[in-house]
Amino acid sequence: MQLSPAVSSLKPSATIAAAAKAKALKAQGVKVYDFTLGEPDFDTPAHIQQAAIAAMQAGHTHYTPSGGIPELKQAICAAYEREHGFTYKPNQCLVSNGAKHSLHNAITALCGPGDEVLIPAPFWVSYEALVELAGARATVIPTTEESGFRLSPADLERHIGPRTRMLLLNSPSNPTGATYSTAQLEELARVTEKHKLWVCSDEIYDKLLYTGEKFRSWTTLLGGIPERSVIVNGVSKAYAMTGWRIGWTLAPVELTAAMDNLQSQQTSNPCSVSQHAAMAAVSGSQQCVADMLVEFTKRRRYTLDRVARLPKVSMPEPGGAFYAFFNVSRHFGQALPNGKVYRDSTEFCTGLLEEAHVALVSGDAFGAPGYVRLSFATSLANLEAGFDRIEKFLKG
Repeated sequence: MQLSPAVSSLKPSATIAAAAKAKALKAQGVKVYDFTLGEPDFDTPAHIQQAAIAAMQAGHTHYTPSGGIPELKQAICAAYEREHGFTYKPNQCLVSNGAKHSLHNAITALCGPGDEVLIPAPFWVSYEALVELAGARATVIPTTEESGFRLSPADLERHIGPRTRMLLLNSPSNPTGATYSTAQLEELARVTEKHKLWVCSDEIYDKLLYTGEKFRSWTTLLGGIPERSVIVNGVSKAYAMTGWRIGWTLAPVELTAAMDNLQSQQTSNPCSVSQHAAMAAVSGSQQCVADMLVEFTKRRRYTLDRVARLPKVSMPEPGGAFYAFFNVSRHFGQALPNGKVYRDSTEFCTGLLEEAHVALVSGDAFGAPGYVRLSFATSLANLEAGFDRIEKFLKG
């Protein structure tokens, strides 16, 4: 069968593929400690579930405007102003089927053949694919473990060329948990403003911070830079609503209208019931977010302690999100206690799953060979048992 060039070169999501391998083993009756998916293990808070039930009972189960119901757009803008002190109007907000869809809309609406999108590595597995689907070219800017996996202004400036259209930035980061201070973000913003670059700021983990510093949204930098900024966010991570599929963009009016046109041809509208649930999430009590953050903080602390005890492994502290991204490359090319030799992160993760029944995601998928990602969005009991197995895999 002859497929289109865009689809035939497309790779499946590495995180979903890793999770599928773990599920296949589970289906055989094997107990697998699965740390692959970036998904909170909490139930969606009760008041959000109740809002969905009420919406169904009120008959809100039909088509909505393609870009989302006005009430949700207003609620998102109000929440942004409340949390960040910056005003957006509802005609600058587009509600989509998850933050991934929002990213696709922004990249496709702004970038095309010949355009270049800069992506700091390590990066979320779908970034490159979304750029390539738009016909544009992804240029990866490596960062280092020593820098905490943060992009420097000098490296950013060095990679800007005549066809550079956009910087795709994610803070807190998936997969590293890296965060930027306000000063560091403003240094990057001065470079993007100097070169008149669009910036797509993926802020899906904005409420999962452990640094003690208040989260700073990209648009609010340098006194306010909304002209070439696209903010991407959603309800999946902070409110344990991954399956509800609601994300959004905040962007200039003309771009928002263009993305709405695109979305109207793709998906008609986001799920009507999920939109009402999302409205309850962003407008209601935020105690559920605070409660989940308390638990994530405990898990992060435990994870940092256990990673530090692993032999020949290193990792900068993650300032946000719920991931540990650690370097296992010093174990490559030498026999582990099981007698086997692994040459790269992918082989390492395969061996860990087959031998120890622990599922991690290879750093190869994130543009960071030599590393592996562990999601600590799971119980302390699971983390303890999983780390015990990883430690035995490495130490014997």
